[in-house]
Formats: sequence, structure tokens, C-alpha cells
Amino acid sequence: MMFRSLVFAASSALALAAGAAWAKDSATIGLQLEPPHLDPTSAAAGAIDQVLYSNVFEGLTRFMGDGSVVPGLAKSWEISEDGLTYTFHLNIGVSFHDGTAMDAEDVKFSLDRARAEDSTNAQKALFADIAGVTVVDSATVQVTLNQPNGNFLFNLAWGDAVIVAPESIDDIKTAPVGTGAFKFAGWVQGDRIDLERNADYWGTPAHLEKATFKFISDPTAAFAAMMAEDIDAFSGFPAPENLPQFDADPRFQVLVGSTEGETILSTNNKQAPFDNVKVREALAHAIDRQAIIDGAMFGYGTPIGSHFAPHNPAYKDLTGNSGYDPERAKALLAEAGLADGFETTLHLPPPSYARRGGEIIAAQLAQVGIKAEIINVEWAQWLETVFRGKDFGLTIVSHTEPMDIGIYARPEYYFQYDNPAFQALMEKLNGTTDPAMRQSMLQEAQETISKDYVNGYLFQLAALSVANAKLQGLWANAPTQATDLTSVSWAE
Repeated sequence: MMFRSLVFAASSALALAAGAAWAKDSATIGLQLEPPHLDPTSAAAGAIDQVLYSNVFEGLTRFMGDGSVVPGLAKSWEISEDGLTYTFHLNIGVSFHDGTAMDAEDVKFSLDRARAEDSTNAQKALFADIAGVTVVDSATVQVTLNQPNGNFLFNLAWGDAVIVAPESIDDIKTAPVGTGAFKFAGWVQGDRIDLERNADYWGTPAHLEKATFKFISDPTAAFAAMMAEDIDAFSGFPAPENLPQFDADPRFQVLVGSTEGETILSTNNKQAPFDNVKVREALAHAIDRQAIIDGAMFGYGTPIGSHFAPHNPAYKDLTGNSGYDPERAKALLAEAGLADGFETTLHLPPPSYARRGGEIIAAQLAQVGIKAEIINVEWAQWLETVFRGKDFGLTIVSHTEPMDIGIYARPEYYFQYDNPAFQALMEKLNGTTDPAMRQSMLQEAQETISKDYVNGYLFQLAALSVANAKLQGLWANAPTQATDLTSVSWAE
């Protein structure tokens, strides 16, 4: 029996050693949401980009972890003096995962498909200014715009603008074929997606041989899987209350960064009494941002005073415009003829920042005489009632699209802010390519909506991830919804 035990112990040790060695060239990443399908160019679901952005699909430009936009499949470009013509020079020797060459014809196909009349691209507006796409030669493509658009290179970095091939487009939703450092290897729906290293990658090859995205929707199960080291990292960890336990455990690292998610108390600017700026200002001063961050997010989140990400170079700290001051809130309500307060609705979608945060905000508003009736809604109902129907007083939502301050120039948008001066500013911004001028205009835009108290600006949603202490190269920030594994490796 002792001999058998020794053999078993030895074989177990060998198995563990083999497992450890295997783990050095692979990684399993936990995610809360599973993609509905695998085509980033025909759905709004961020879960698609979470798995495929940069890993499998690439665009002409791409986002880096710090939010900067750098060359992708296009190695360089020139912009005409009038800002209407972009000439892109493509990297040479790029192949799709099926072995076919990626060239200017594929770029034209992808951009024309995205902007077509029957396009199902969720961000079709990104391509609205394109007048035409011309193939100059196999490695050069020219894009002509109807009007200058200073955001154009930024727009091309979105997951909705990745380059796809006509040969593989029919099966893209279940068998995606891109140009990235990883190839799609399989999808067990309800469980996981497997990727494998692209041995023929045109750029710097990935360190990992294999990568698995494991879908774990339940926060308790996510905590258990991470603690048991069944997974190597969890991107967007869903239970912030558990992070101190990981932080105290030397086996793990906790990554706390920022997302593009401006979390706001959205306000119906056309519904009385919110059509009065004094009432909106009173609302802003009735809110204690830090209490919401502490109570709903266990301290994770950055206070904001406008609809702009703090990590963006053009960010301006305007939190002072709406500091917590209940007495000032009461005085403003009195000036608006509402000394006795008023009643409104507060629609709360499922995320904990909304449900937990909504309870806190309702209590804070009650302190100044605003009675907010909480209405919990599922996402489908929120989209129908609030977003499309505009039938709400207040709601809480995190806007996760990158640098989306331009939504305030759309009077038909669900919070219905109609300011012609702001609309003119955004039009001017879109026609400006000079970085210094753009930064100045973006800061003016932030100031305008902050001083108009369009919405209650709460906090920038934190990017919270947990990983094995030896796993390196993961993004801390989330400039787009992605888990970029192209530079991830294991420390020796």
C-alpha cells in the first residue's frame, strides 16, 4: 500500500508540474456576460468586443489600454489639407485566419458594408460622413468624407469598424475569421469560447498559446471560481464587496481602473419641472456622490461633474459645479416655486450601480423635498419606456460608449436636451482636426452641460478585475469594452 501511495504521490506531483507548465502558455478569463453572437459589426452587445476586440478582429486603427488611438491594420495615413480625404497605407503581408490575404479590397468591403443603407451595424453613425471608399492599390485605400470629421480616426478604432472579409462573412456570427493575434477555436454556448495563437500573425505574436473565456454570470460563483483558481482572471469582476479579500491574498492582484462609463442620474429635460434649470441644479446639489460611490460601489468609482471620462487628456474637473449642498438645493427649489418639493419617478435598470445607487439617491432627494418613486425595470423595459418612449422623470444609467459627449447635441435623445449653441459647438468640433483646438472645444462642451445641469453627474464606473498575481499585461482601464490578451503573459 505504501508503494502504491508513493507512486500515486509521484504521479500527482508530475501531473501538477505538467499542469503548471501548461498554465504558463494559456489563460482562462472569466466574464459575466456571454456574447449573443460573434459579429462585432452587427450588434450593440459589448460582450462581443469583450472577447474578440484586438484578439481576433482588428481595425485600421485601434485603442490602447490608456485610451490612445494608434495604427492598426493601417501602418500610416495622410489627411488632405481640407480634411476630406484620408489615404491609408496598409501593413504588408497581413492574412486572415483562413489564409486569404487582407488588402484594400477588404477595407473597402468592410466600410461600405458598415455604412450601407441596409447595414445592421449598431454604430452606423460612425460612418455617416463617408462619401466614398476607393482602392488605390492592394496596400492603399482612400476614404473621402462629405465633411471634415476630427473624430474619424477615433471612430475607426471602435469594434464596430473592424475589417472583415467577404469570403467569411456568411458565417461570422458563429465562426469569426479576423486578422488578429488569436484565432477562434470553438464556442461551447453557455460555457466558454476558446482561442488559439495565430502562428502566422503579421505583427508581434501573442505570448499565450491558448486562451479561454469562461462565462460565469453569478457573482457568488465568480468569487468561488477565482478563489479556487479555476480561472486565471476575471475581467469586470461583478462583486466589488469581495475585492478586499483578493487584495489581501498574495495569490491575486486586483486591477482598479476606469471605464468609459459615465454613470449619471439622467433627467428628462422636457418634463416639468426638469425643464427649469433651477430645478436641475437643485437636483445636482441634493446628491452626495461619494455616499453613492461608497454605498453602491463599495468605494470604487471616480466622481465626475460632466459627461466625460477622467482619464481622457481633455477632461476638466467640474465636480465643484454640483457639490453636495442640501440647503442650496432647497433654496433653488424655492426660487423655482417648489418650496414644498415635488414628486417624480426614478426608473432603475438591473445593474447594482443603478439599483443600489437608486435607493441612496431617493433617500437624498427626499431630504430636500423631492419624492422619487422607485420603479425597477429590466433592460428591455428600460429601452422601451425610458430610452425610446422618454416616459420617465429620472433614471440611472452608465453610458459606456467612448467619448460620447456628442449625444448632448441630439435633441431627440432620451434626456431631450436642446441647446443650439451646444449643437453648433459639436458641429465645429467634428470639423476640427487640430488637437489643441479640439481639446479646448471639448472642455467648453463639458462646461456647458455641467453649468446647464443637464443630468446629475455621479461617477465614472470603475473597471474592476481580479487576476492571478503572476499574470501580466492585462488592461487596468477599459477605453472600450475589451479584454485585450495580445500582450498578456505569465511572469517567470
